[in-house]
Amino acid sequence: MAFLKKYTEAITEVWLTSGFTAISLGNVVMVGISFVLIYLAIKKKFEPLLLLPIAFGMFLVNLPLSGLMNAPQGEVAGGLLYYLFQGVQLEIFPPLIFLGVGAMTDFGPLIARPSSLLLGAGAQFGVYFAFICALLLGFTPQEAAAIGIIGGADGPTSIFLASKLAPHLIGPIAVAAYSYMALVPLIQPPIMKLMTTKEERMIKMDQLRQVSKLERIMFALTVTIIVVLLLPPIASLVGMLMLGNIFKESGVVERLSKTAQNELINIVTIFLGLTVGATANADVFLKPETLKLIALGLIAFAFSTFGGLLIAKIMCRVTGGKINPLIGSAGVSAVPMAARVSQVVGQKENPSNFLLMHAMGPNVAGVIGTACAAGVLLTLFGH
Repeated sequence: MAFLKKYTEAITEVWLTSGFTAISLGNVVMVGISFVLIYLAIKKKFEPLLLLPIAFGMFLVNLPLSGLMNAPQGEVAGGLLYYLFQGVQLEIFPPLIFLGVGAMTDFGPLIARPSSLLLGAGAQFGVYFAFICALLLGFTPQEAAAIGIIGGADGPTSIFLASKLAPHLIGPIAVAAYSYMALVPLIQPPIMKLMTTKEERMIKMDQLRQVSKLERIMFALTVTIIVVLLLPPIASLVGMLMLGNIFKESGVVERLSKTAQNELINIVTIFLGLTVGATANADVFLKPETLKLIALGLIAFAFSTFGGLLIAKIMCRVTGGKINPLIGSAGVSAVPMAARVSQVVGQKENPSNFLLMHAMGPNVAGVIGTACAAGVLLTLFGH
């Protein structure tokens, strides 16, 4: 009987100290949301490289008493994800992601048609529009800036700015940013068709000229000088982006270029996604402000698409119909998905139309444009 009593007490103690007794309704809801995101990543292939680790991080942190995000207390060590999250808080992971992105980016189409910069700039309209809307809804200027940058459709930049201006919103902002990036093929086409005529969508563009290696390298160096001197707060993002691109274009450091494109960016992506998802606990995520944030993110993204298309329509008129306005939607920095959407929509109207390389110009311009928008907001509202 004594053994049975001790056994019962041990079982009771295990139960009382388990996470089962601490589960709240909020935890259940957040686990459910994480399962939906996991489904979208695996079944629908919506930006799976980041959505899957983000969703799993959200899943883990909402299992009570795991302590994975606990800060260290005295001699008691913190949780695993807390330490990995320092790569976000200390602004290490987003620039390293940009290093890999730079090594995979071809700026040739942008160099061949510099006017694409205007389309990348126009596609930042949604950032500032959503910023104003967020202010009107009661968010602080710092929170509004972090929310508005979702419109640029650039996950690492959104996380970078949120970590600076509104760290308590990193989870919802990251989930919104990557969700809308994944939904580009669903969100953009209706706006593109609304903003353009059938005749405009059928426009065939002239082939781009060849760009030399010297032009590519000088472009990376020139952009770095101009942007870093003008907007010092984003030196780490633009600097790493252009370093990765010079690795690629120089042709003399193939091993470094391949490492940046593959092993490095893959490792950082796992850590970034997992820890950002782990910030989305029920206490932070399940608030009315979060729903407003997600809605504003969609507004930002829609108006960024609208802004790029509007500038492209103006360019079409100015050039006498030489620019297909559809490439304006690629001004958001969802590379290369937004450019592919321009290609798909254009080819539906004219099967002989090939807009992909033309759309890549504004697409990569959008990466620079969103980083610059983040720099402006950080300069204005950073502490």
